[in-house]
Amino acid sequence: MMDLNVKIEESKQKTKEDLKDSNGLFNQKPTPAFIGASWIALLTGVTSYCIGLWNATMQLNEKGYYFTILLFGLFAAVSIQKSVRDKLEGLPVSDMYYGISWFSVICAILLLIIGLWNAELLYSEKGFYALSYLLSIYASIAVQKNTRDKNFIDSK
Repeated sequence: MMDLNVKIEESKQKTKEDLKDSNGLFNQKPTPAFIGASWIALLTGVTSYCIGLWNATMQLNEKGYYFTILLFGLFAAVSIQKSVRDKLEGLPVSDMYYGISWFSVICAILLLIIGLWNAELLYSEKGFYALSYLLSIYASIAVQKNTRDKNFIDSK
């Protein structure tokens, strides 16, 4: 029994070591299933959010506010993922840009919360916008990560 546990541990170590390149960095490409799921999540979140805005009975300036918040949040999320990844890979990232990236993500989410809090919408509509927004933000990070991972490994 003890010998079996040792062999299992050795095979786990081999697998982890096989995934590293000569610099000790992991080099496993994201799977096509994960790439597809990330893109589907991004398109689902953004599309459903925009369809909800299109069909909403709010004024045009309110629709513009919520659409701008979506664009700002997507850009901020991709920016924070890029700056965090650059730091991990040892690429230079200024502390100012890194801080602004984090501030932008937090600010975008807070602006959505404040807007929904003060909106004259049903709770179900507020929940719909919040969930489709967060799905979009998360998926944009996943798509950016997959793109970066794939390009990094292909360049090696």
